[in-house]
Amino acid sequence: MLEFCLIDTAIGPVGLAWSEHGLVRLQLPGPDRAATVDLLTGRADAVAAEPPVWLNETVERLRRYFEGEPIDLSASPLDLDGVPAFHRRLYLEMLKLGWGETVTYGELAERVGAPGTAQAVGQAMGRNPVAVIVPCHRVLASGNKMGGFSAPGGTQTKRKLLEMEGVSIGAPRGQTAFAF
Repeated sequence: MLEFCLIDTAIGPVGLAWSEHGLVRLQLPGPDRAATVDLLTGRADAVAAEPPVWLNETVERLRRYFEGEPIDLSASPLDLDGVPAFHRRLYLEMLKLGWGETVTYGELAERVGAPGTAQAVGQAMGRNPVAVIVPCHRVLASGNKMGGFSAPGGTQTKRKLLEMEGVSIGAPRGQTAFAF
């Protein structure tokens, strides 16, 4: 049975679901608390619970992250059982991306030894069960373009997360403005 909770953050209630091995799901806020729970649990047999002690540090780090503090979430305990092997390789590689660091779908494919699979990378991003912790919002389309985002709010949410991290979308990397 899946256990879950909602944590209050600066962007609204964020849902967390876990197994005895780690987090299995993170849900960004939906239109309201009930919608967030529905998006988090889906059709799974789930019960609301207090986060276990081993999850407390991640909860605190997430709260600070959503307040705009440059937090590293990569040490959060994750349970990726049941995640396809290719997706798992991508997710583990994304854990290496730091605050405000971006990569393209194609570059990420190359990093995991699968050049030419940018479309498959995009599909894996859409199935990322622990968005933000596995920072799929930091993966962009070629030319520093937004690409997709399957969380509530879609690309607007992705843009807000990236802007919070100081990333400007559309400008060449390293260039956020022209000095005219």
